Formats: sequence, C-alpha cells, structure tokens
Amino acid sequence: MVGRAEPLRQRLASGIAVLALLAALVAAAFVALFTAAAQIEPRLLWEDVHLRRVVAFSFWQASLSTLLSVGLALPVARALSRRHEFPGREWLLKLLGLPLVVPTIVAVFGIVAVYGQSGLLNRVAGALGLPVGQYLYGLTGILIAHVFFNLPLAVRLLLPAWQSIPGETWRLAAQLGMESGHIVKHIEWPLLRQVVPQVSGLVFMLCFTSFAVVLTLGGGPAATTIEVAIYQALRYEFDLGQAGLLALLQLLFCALIVALIQLVGRTPHVEPLTGVRQLRPDLGGRGARAADYALVALAALSTLLPIIAVVMAGLTGPVLSVLGEWQTWRSLLLSLGIALCSASLAVAAAAAILVASRELRVNRYRDRSAEAMELGGSLILVVPPLVLGTGLFILLRPVVDVLAWAPVVVIGVNALMGMPYVIRLLGPPMTRITQRHDRLCASLGLGGWARFRIIEWPLLRAPIGLSLALCAALSTGDLGVIALFGSQQTTTLPLLLYQRLAAYRMDEAAVTALVLLLLCLALFVVIERSVAGRARA
Repeated sequence: MVGRAEPLRQRLASGIAVLALLAALVAAAFVALFTAAAQIEPRLLWEDVHLRRVVAFSFWQASLSTLLSVGLALPVARALSRRHEFPGREWLLKLLGLPLVVPTIVAVFGIVAVYGQSGLLNRVAGALGLPVGQYLYGLTGILIAHVFFNLPLAVRLLLPAWQSIPGETWRLAAQLGMESGHIVKHIEWPLLRQVVPQVSGLVFMLCFTSFAVVLTLGGGPAATTIEVAIYQALRYEFDLGQAGLLALLQLLFCALIVALIQLVGRTPHVEPLTGVRQLRPDLGGRGARAADYALVALAALSTLLPIIAVVMAGLTGPVLSVLGEWQTWRSLLLSLGIALCSASLAVAAAAAILVASRELRVNRYRDRSAEAMELGGSLILVVPPLVLGTGLFILLRPVVDVLAWAPVVVIGVNALMGMPYVIRLLGPPMTRITQRHDRLCASLGLGGWARFRIIEWPLLRAPIGLSLALCAALSTGDLGVIALFGSQQTTTLPLLLYQRLAAYRMDEAAVTALVLLLLCLALFVVIERSVAGRARA
C-alpha cells in the first residue's frame, strides 16, 4: 500500500489541477465581465426599451420553440413506440440523431433552401398556382429552425418513457378493455409528466442560448436575443460595458433555468417484470396505423429535407470555383485543426478528472467527493460559450491581439464545452473497469502505462473514439466564439459560410455548406472507426 500511495496522489493531483485551471479560467472571465459591466449603471441599461424587448423576445421565442418542439415530439414518439414493425424504424431513429451532429449554420442554410422565398416549398406552391410569401426571416424562421433541431432530440429523450412500461401493464390493459384515451390517462400520462418537464427544460435552455439560428434568421432588431445583442455590442458597437452587462444577465438567466430544470426534473423508475414484450391493446385498425405512419413520415421528412437541400444545392453550385479558392481551403484546414486540438484537449482533461474521481470512489469510498469532482467538470454547461468568450475577449484585449489569438481561444472554449459529454461517455466504463480489474492489476503489479495498454485501452477504445468524434464534430460546426474572435486571417468554415450567407452569395454558400457538412460527418466517422476499431462490435 505504501508503494501505491504516491501514484494515487499523482492521479488525484492531475484531476484537481484540471479543475483548478478550469475554475481559474472561468473566474477570470467573470472578473472581466464584472469589471466591464461596472462602467454602466445597471438601472439605466434596464430602462432601455430595446433591452427590455430583447429579454422579452429571448424568453418568448424559447417558450414557443419549446412548446412546438415538445408538443410535436409527443405524438411522434408515441407513434414510434406503438409501431415496432415500422419499416426502417432503426434507421429512422439514427436519422433523428442527425441534427445533433450537423453544424447549425449548415442546417440553417438547408432551412433557407427549403422554406426561403426561392426555396423548395415556395417553388412547389408557385407551380401549383398557390400564393408565394416571404415568411422565413424573423420569429417564424427561428421557430422552424428550433423545431428542426429539437424535435428529434425530444423524441429520442421521450421514447425511453414508453419503453420502460412493463409488458404486464399492456397485458392488464388489454384484459380490462382499455381504449386509447384511457391508456393515455391512466398509463402514459402519469409516466410522461415526470419526464416532460425535464425534457422541456432542456429544450428551453437550448433555444434560449441559441446564437447561430437567431443571428442568421432573426432578420432585424425586432427578433434579437440576448446572445445576439452581446455579439452586436462587441463586434459592431464595441461597447465593452454593455457587452459585459448583457453577458452577466444571460449567465444569471441560464443559472436560474438550470436550477429550475433540476428542481422539477424527476427520473421515473419502472422495472419490467419480464423480458417479454407485450403488444399494446390500442393499436387499432388501418386508420390508426396510417395516422401513426403519417406522423413518423412527416417527422422524418422535416428532418431530412434540409439536409437533402444542402446536398443538392451544393452539388449544383459552383463547386470548382469555390474549391479553387485558397480562402476555402484555409478555412477548412483551420476548422480541422481546431476540431482535432479541442477534441483531444477535451478528452485529456475529462480523463484526468475521471481518473481522480474513480480513485476517490473505488479506493477511498468517497462517493460524494467523486461526484462533486465530476460535477465540477460539467458545470461549464451553465456558462454559455458566447458568455465565456465575451469574458475572455474583454480579459485578453489589453494584453494581446485577441483577433490573432482567435484559434487558441476557440480551441480552449470548445474543449471546455466538450468536457461534460466526455465525462458522461467515459465515466461509467472507467468505473466498471476499476471495479472488475483493480485487484487483479494490484496483485500482478500492473500499473501505469502497462495497465492502460493491456487492460484499459481495449475496453475504453469505443467510448474514447465516440468522445473524440463527437467533440470534433461539435467543434467543427461551432459559430459562437469564432464569431467574436474571427478575422480575415482566422476564418473557419462556419464563419465563412455565415459571411457568404450575409452577403447573399447563395451559390458560393451552398458549396461551402456542403463542404462543411462533409467535413463534419467525415471527421465523426473516421475518428470513431479509427480509434474504436474492433471495439465497436
């Protein structure tokens, strides 16, 4: 035990050092925000009619987006749970995960290509002699984009609620002759009301902190959220005091929203009595089956159409011209480098925290300390990336050329934002490995690099590969922080796409969107398969 004490202290020290660095970085950003905000009298800013309108619109659009996303996801998830025989059901569930990895700005371009003034739907309406309108930009466009992103997420989060209902419950419902309305009232809703508030809170948080969607589809001052107002205060007005105060206001609202989610969220616990799946008694005849199939098909179509539109518009655009520009390749290489660096940094930092928390949980039986350490690595979720970027912008501006240091800052912020996902993906398998193999490794004197190479790496390849792939994909499509720090020399593909969209160079934007989409998907697939290897099976 004496020989083991020093390595144990070293493993704890690495995790504590990462948390200390994270806390120092966030604290420094907060100090910069408070210092800048102190230049403005908060009362005078709150009396600003424009600010009150921005705050009200932020809550209004997030509320409507949540209502539409979760409200539409409920019948779609119910239809999927009722129809296990739906053709291609497994592929459909994978399709519903596509908006999670597609870059936001790419999806926005696809939405414009489908719902815009010269989009697919208006062209079809014109061909049929129906009136053609411009309805995309403003609140309508924001709602369409948020439903595109969050309806599939809500469906995937709601489905386990139905899957947790025991087969014996359905058999009893059939014996009692319960119809669809009775099933909803007595079986489904008591379970859903435990899940819906937490899912709704998560969707609300995502919509409230949405930046790229509102920036591109807002259409003007009437549809501006707090985060877009922060961006405008920094990049257009260069009002550091207003930007700092807005960032603190956004942080306060996000903290309150997260606290409310934790307060109302409850995880249902229903254990099936047997492994036999029972058919629901309310499957009905052809009419009910057709209605369920129509709901699922509409959800799949609304998810797939913007992606198809991106591919078609990109392939029919000036491919050779865009690919022949050095600016495209420079942006692609910069996006690739940022993605790989931020993903590697996120996995390394999260692994250090998990190694320390694992030692506390398994060897010293300090579960609360271990949970606190992992929670500390995930608390960055409370801080929106744009708020953290604003603090770093204000902090670094007197010291360095912040525009020249843009890649470094973006790598750091993206790594911080990826850490919570890595902790959730790597934490459980690392704990299981220690519980099962720790004593054997101790008896064999197996430790350090040898233990990792022989015991841990074969078992952790799959989650490490997935973590790297997910972080790289998310970083590739990020527009938030680079929008603050980006310049002509530090333009990533998402920023280049936004610039071309803002300049109405739609043909070039179409090809850029396709390149960004392919880069994001290729990174995800190649990294996961190359790192996971045979462990994927």
